[in-house]
Amino acid sequence: MSKVFKINKPAEEGLVGFLKHLLDSGKVKGVMTLVKNDAPVDSAKYSVNYSLVTKSEALGNAVPLYPLMPANAGSLLSDLTIKQPLKEPIAVVLKPCEIRAFVELVKREQGHLDNMLLISSSCGGVYQFDVFVNEDMDKKLPDYWKAVKNLDLYDSLRPTCNGCIHFEPYTADITVDLVGNKNLDKECTMYINTENGQKYIDGMEGKSSEAALDKKPLKEFLEKRERERNQLFSDISDQIVGLDNLINTFGRCLGCHGCGNTCPICYCILCDFESKNHEFSPSTYETELSKRGGIRVPPNTLLYHLGRLTHMSYSCIGCGLCSDVCPVDIPVSTIFVRVGENAQKLFDYVPGRDVDEKIPLTKFEKDEFAEVEE
Repeated sequence: MSKVFKINKPAEEGLVGFLKHLLDSGKVKGVMTLVKNDAPVDSAKYSVNYSLVTKSEALGNAVPLYPLMPANAGSLLSDLTIKQPLKEPIAVVLKPCEIRAFVELVKREQGHLDNMLLISSSCGGVYQFDVFVNEDMDKKLPDYWKAVKNLDLYDSLRPTCNGCIHFEPYTADITVDLVGNKNLDKECTMYINTENGQKYIDGMEGKSSEAALDKKPLKEFLEKRERERNQLFSDISDQIVGLDNLINTFGRCLGCHGCGNTCPICYCILCDFESKNHEFSPSTYETELSKRGGIRVPPNTLLYHLGRLTHMSYSCIGCGLCSDVCPVDIPVSTIFVRVGENAQKLFDYVPGRDVDEKIPLTKFEKDEFAEVEE
C-alpha cells in the first residue's frame, strides 16, 4: 500500500505550492525546476528553461510539469554535483528519463545523489522543439493535457516519447500522478515512494492517506506505447540493416555532433571524435582521393554514429534530444533506442532503474553468452 498526499489544487499549482513550502520552511535550500521566462518585448512567445532558485517568490513563473525538455536535467545535475555531493538539500523536478540519465551518470562517478529530493511524474511525453518554437503553445497545451487524462497518444511530441515504455519513474522520492488521472486539473496527487520523500511532506497542508495506485489505466497506456514503439522500430528497420542502409541513413549527417553534445550519456569532456585523431590532414585527403577518386566531406560521419552506439547503446535512456536537435532530421533517437533495446535485453538491464545495478560492461558473469560457444 502506497502513501498518498493530496493537495486541493490543480496538479501543477499544487506542486508549485509544495516547492514554495519546501523553501519557506527551510527544508531545502534550493529548487531546480522548469520556469517560464518572458520573451523579448516585440515577441508574444516565451521560453521555458531549467532554473535553480533559492527564494520561493522566484517560483512565481515555475511550470514544473510543462511538457518540454530544453535540456536533459540529468546532465545539469551532473554538472552541479560532479565534484562533490551537495552540502545542502535541494528539490528537483524531472521527467522519468531525466532521472534515469542522472542515475546512469552517478554510476559513472559523474554526480552524487546525496541531499537531493527527486520529484517526478507519470509522463505523457514532451513537445518537439520546432513545435514549441513555431506554434502557439497556449492553444496546444489544453489538448495535450486532455490526451494525458484520456490515455491518448498525442501528435507533436518527440517520436520516442510516444514509443516510451518507461513513463513511470523508477527512483523518484515523490511521483505526481498525471497519466490517466481525470482529476489532475482539480487536485495534485502525489505518491510518496521513500522515507526521504515522507520527511519533506511532513508539515505540508493537504490530505494524507494510504491507497494502492490503480495500475489498470497505466497498463492500457503501456499497451498503446508498446504498439507505437513497435511501429517506430518497423518504420526504421530498412534504414539500419546492412552497411549500405547505414551509409544512406547517416550519409546526410553534417558532422555537427549536436546529438552527442546533447546526450546525457555522452559525458566525456573531449570526445575522441572531436580530437586530432579524427581530423583529416591534407596528406590523408590526398591518399584517400588517390585510392577512391572521391571522398565525402566531412569524413567519418558513419564511424561517429557507430562509435556512439558502441559506447552508450546499453545506457541509452531514450530522451529523444538527439533527434530533436538534428538539423537534417536523422531519426537518431529511434535508431539508438532500437539498437539499445537489443543490447539491454542481452544483459537484462534497464538503464537508470537502480543506482546499485552495475553497468553491463563493468561486470562479468561466468555463464553469460554461453550460447555463443555452441
